[in-house]
Amino acid sequence: MKYDYLIVGAGLSGAVFAHEAKAAGKSVLVLEKRDHIGGNVYTEQIEGIHVHRYGAHIFHTNLDQVWTYVQQFAQFNRYTNSPVANYHGELYSMPFNMYTFNRMWGVTTPAEAEKMIESQRKAEGITEPKNLEEQAISLVGRDIFEKLVKGYTEKQWGRDCRDLPAFIIKRLPVRFTFDNNYFNARYQGIPIGGYTRMIQNMLEGVEVRLGVDYLKDKAEYDAVANKVVFTGPIDAFYRYALGALQYRCVRFEHEILDIGNYQGNAVMNYTDRETPFTRIIEHKWFEFGKDAEGKDLPHTVISREYSLEWKPGDEPYYPVNDEQNMALYQRYKAWADAESQVLFCGRLAEYRYYDMDAVVARTLELCKKEFGA
Repeated sequence: MKYDYLIVGAGLSGAVFAHEAKAAGKSVLVLEKRDHIGGNVYTEQIEGIHVHRYGAHIFHTNLDQVWTYVQQFAQFNRYTNSPVANYHGELYSMPFNMYTFNRMWGVTTPAEAEKMIESQRKAEGITEPKNLEEQAISLVGRDIFEKLVKGYTEKQWGRDCRDLPAFIIKRLPVRFTFDNNYFNARYQGIPIGGYTRMIQNMLEGVEVRLGVDYLKDKAEYDAVANKVVFTGPIDAFYRYALGALQYRCVRFEHEILDIGNYQGNAVMNYTDRETPFTRIIEHKWFEFGKDAEGKDLPHTVISREYSLEWKPGDEPYYPVNDEQNMALYQRYKAWADAESQVLFCGRLAEYRYYDMDAVVARTLELCKKEFGA
C-alpha cells in the first residue's frame, strides 16, 4: 500500500499531524521506535497513579485555538503548577514571588523586595546581560541566583551559568505578588486519565506500528509513502553528516512508596549543587492525590530526575541552543529546507525548546500549509 504520509514518531507533534491528515482524507502510517505512543508525554498507570515516565508535563497556553483544539481529545483538570525549591532543606516558593523574597530577606512589601533586588543589581554593575548568570542577577539579585538558580541550572545543563545564553532564564517568572502559579497562562491543566489517553484519541483510526526504527530501514519506508513527516532529531536524520548537535537527556529513578504523602507537592526542585538530582516528582499530586473514583490513595510514586549529557543511543530531551549548536543546526536546516518530500516538525526536528502548546500550534500551522484551511 502507498500512503500519503509516513509519520516518524508517535509523540505530540506526530499525533497532531496524523489526526489532521486523516481528517483531510489522507492515508497515514505512523512509525514509533519505542514500545508505546506518546513520546516524552507518555503516562503509565502504576498503583492507580498516572506516572509521567519521562518527566512532568503540565499543559499551559495563552492560545485560545490551541486550548480549544486539545480539549477535543481530553478533559483537563484544574492543576496549577506551583513548584517548591529546596536549598539544603530551606524551602522557597517558585516562581520567584513575595513568599520567596520574604523567606530570603524578611521583606514584607513589594517595594522592599524591589529595592533589595535593585541594590544587588547595581552592585554587580550589569547593564546588558551577556549570559545566563548576568541575566538572572539582573532579574532577581545575587542572593536568589546563588541559592535558587545557579546549582539547579548547572545540574540541568551541565555547564557553568556564564557559558549559557541569557534567554534561558527568561522562562522563569518573577512576581512582586503572592501568586504561586508558575505559568503566566490563561489555560492550564493535565489531561484526566493521563496524556497517553489523549494521544490515543488523536491517533484513533490511524495505523501505528510500534518498535520500528525508521532510520534503520529508511529507504524501504520512504518508498511506501508520498511524503515523510519526521519528528526525530534532525542530525540523526542526516546520519550526523555534519556532526552531532548537543542535547541534554534525563535519567529517572521511579519508586513506589507505601506512604500516602512523600513531599506534599507534585514538584520539588533541589537547587543546591551537592544534591545529584535536579528534582523529585510526586505524581499523585498532579491529580490531587485521588484515584479514578476520587478516593484518597494510601501510597505514592516518586521520580528522581538526573540531568545528563546526551550521547548517541540516549533519548534526547533538551536542545542546547548555544551559538555553536545553532550554527550547526542552521546548516542542517538548509538541507531540510531543500527537501521536497520530507517535512520536519517538533522539538527535536526543529532543534527548538518548544513548550507543548507551541508544538501543537506549530504542527497545526504545518498542516494548514499541507491541507489548506
